[in-house]
Amino acid sequence: MDLTIDLDILDVEPAEEYHAKAHEYLSSHQLRDFVKCPLLHRKKALGLIEDKESAAYLVGRAAHVRILEGRDAYETAFALGGPINPRTNKPFGSNTKAFSEWAQAQGKPVLSQEQVELIEQMASGVAMNSEAVDLLLYGRAEGVVRAEYCGTPCQIRIDWLHPHRGIVDFKTCDDLTWFESDARRFGYQRQTAFYRAVLAQVLDGLIVPVHLVAVEKKEPFRCGVWRVSDDTLAIAQRENEAAIRRLQVCQQRDHWPTGYEEIRVLDVV
Repeated sequence: MDLTIDLDILDVEPAEEYHAKAHEYLSSHQLRDFVKCPLLHRKKALGLIEDKESAAYLVGRAAHVRILEGRDAYETAFALGGPINPRTNKPFGSNTKAFSEWAQAQGKPVLSQEQVELIEQMASGVAMNSEAVDLLLYGRAEGVVRAEYCGTPCQIRIDWLHPHRGIVDFKTCDDLTWFESDARRFGYQRQTAFYRAVLAQVLDGLIVPVHLVAVEKKEPFRCGVWRVSDDTLAIAQRENEAAIRRLQVCQQRDHWPTGYEEIRVLDVV
């Protein structure tokens, strides 16, 4: 289909500002937590559980910035080398106290030299896939949309929006061979269906295509591209909307079950 999206519908704001509004707007990650366990969702909303950033998550976040937003944004957001050591006229090493103190003063997460090299390898892997390059050639990274969906204020931060090819969600993975099963396990179809449905609220109901771009975090750093089928997204959207209705009931009753209150049957064949 002929598709033209006005990228000016996207708000541009720092990730910290976006996440700070989580108490006002429902996001795909919050809905995922609710589907997994309503009590988990509630405890996170109250600040009783804090997500800690693992080394793997840090690398994934840095790869998003490096590959989607570019080198300048990447070097601005992360501590890669630190200030120059006047004695050697070279950057302080990432494992030195001076570097750590400098990074902390700048408020920047520290990437080790090994992590920096890994991210460059991943960027090279994406660059070797012509389909991925084509999807990421035009568009806007990390655009924000806020709209009411299913009677609930929602927000999305889209990895990449192509004006003619729709939503592109970027993923990092350990092994591309198992990416499709990982996508099912982590519910990527529900996440992107949420993006698509919220975006449709500001596009006069226009339903856009969705692609996934995934790259490995180890040799040979393969990169693959998937188009998420319309049937898969339609089913996922119905699941999301049913979950939002359940969330509204939990909010009204202030009742947050675990989902394991009843005896289940374990049938091992």
